[in-house]
Amino acid sequence: MKNQYKNHRTFCIRCGTCCIKGGPVLHHEDKKILLEGHAGHQHLVTIRKGEMALNPASNKLELIKRELVKVIGKGKEWSCYFYNEKKASCEIYDHRFIECRLLKCWDTSELKAVVGKNTIIRADIINSSDPIMTVIETHEKECPCYELERLISEISRGKYKSRNLERLTEMVRKDISIRSYARSELGLKEEFEPFIFGRPFFEIITTRGLTSRISDDSPGKRVPEKR
Repeated sequence: MKNQYKNHRTFCIRCGTCCIKGGPVLHHEDKKILLEGHAGHQHLVTIRKGEMALNPASNKLELIKRELVKVIGKGKEWSCYFYNEKKASCEIYDHRFIECRLLKCWDTSELKAVVGKNTIIRADIINSSDPIMTVIETHEKECPCYELERLISEISRGKYKSRNLERLTEMVRKDISIRSYARSELGLKEEFEPFIFGRPFFEIITTRGLTSRISDDSPGKRVPEKR
């Protein structure tokens, strides 16, 4: 009887499983939550076009074809920033995002119907006159995720290892350099960096079987290496 009850449950028991799996992707319907101050850019992370990420529809890692903005995670398990583990509740429940409102673990059809649709990008929630937009454009041009993934793939297959490691090192260096410029010249606070530039390249490569070390001859420069 217990298993039968579980299989036919039609209400939330606040187990927190959905929140622990990560924060929601933002849609245009969610912009008012940001405008009203219930959440801010410091609570967001950008998943850049060409980056590998989990597709909730297929439950597989796939190359992202369009930029996404989502609530940033916390801790090693990447649980949603707004999930309070002690209270087993959402800190902004009354103003939660549309994907959270639609998610029902016993019936995911409503959520799946909006996945990948009407989602926002950074330009939708940053003032077009903000100078950071120019830096973002430069970052996209100089540090494309598609190129990063291509290099990682070829290195993992032992293809042109020396040449690709050199190119990967240059991309990691440029990524760090552009972020440093935004902090020093535009006063970008570190807490906004995941939203503005996405995850640092040196962090991404560690999830793909590579490591990076600080160069002995150039402080601040990271050199990718195979594990």
